[in-house]
Amino acid sequence: MEIIRKTGRICYALAMAGVGIHQLFYADFCNFIFPAWPHPFAGYSVLACLLSLFFVGCSLAIIFEKKAKSSALVLGGILLILLFFGQVPYEFIIIPYKKTHLGLWTVALKELALAGGAFCVAGSFADEKSSNFSIHLLEKLIPIGRFLFCTTMISFGISHFLYIASVADMVPAGIGSRYFWAYFAGVALIAGGAAIVLNIYLKLAALLMAAMIFIWFIFLHIPDAISNPLVDHGNEITAALSALAFSGIAMVIATSPAHQSLIYKRLISIQ
Repeated sequence: MEIIRKTGRICYALAMAGVGIHQLFYADFCNFIFPAWPHPFAGYSVLACLLSLFFVGCSLAIIFEKKAKSSALVLGGILLILLFFGQVPYEFIIIPYKKTHLGLWTVALKELALAGGAFCVAGSFADEKSSNFSIHLLEKLIPIGRFLFCTTMISFGISHFLYIASVADMVPAGIGSRYFWAYFAGVALIAGGAAIVLNIYLKLAALLMAAMIFIWFIFLHIPDAISNPLVDHGNEITAALSALAFSGIAMVIATSPAHQSLIYKRLISIQ
């Protein structure tokens, strides 16, 4: 399981490093990191580049396991700040009608999952000696990391049913039975997310979710990214990066020793 855990960390870190490099290329934020507010403030591009370097730095720390836990915690904290002070106000203030459409919260939900993933990754490392109050405060968020991630996965699963035609169009024509696979993926995301939240066969559910999303990454997102690398500010590339990150997060959750199924706990209590 240690190989899967390290693979998950690396997938997440490579994805976040890719996001950082992508932002440096455009000198702008990815839409699921910080929304395109009207009339950007002075130094907007500079801040985007600095944050991009921060993403790359944290990713390298996670990959090479140098202050990895602290780096992941700070990364998660920054992503939550960007979510609550960027994405959420944008949805309610700039385009208020969006709050009634789950599908239009996609970018905010992606950031929520990435933030949760950072805390999951942090929890997969051994404790580090630190007297920093902020680090100790962020450590308290580690247990909720998987809940943040699963909130997004379950929401995406529901979206498969609400917007089935659009989801079906994403399934490669050569596979066939587009609507079946769209519905199947929706059920799998909801069931997997619920199983992780409820601790029911958590490891199996998380591993299956990781495998499913990684298959999407290979057969759906990579071909789209190669075919349309610059369309809509490189949206297909960032979609591929988020899929890689989600797969990695699920791998890390699957290998966490702290999680046991409710069924297992009940059997132990009966004995």
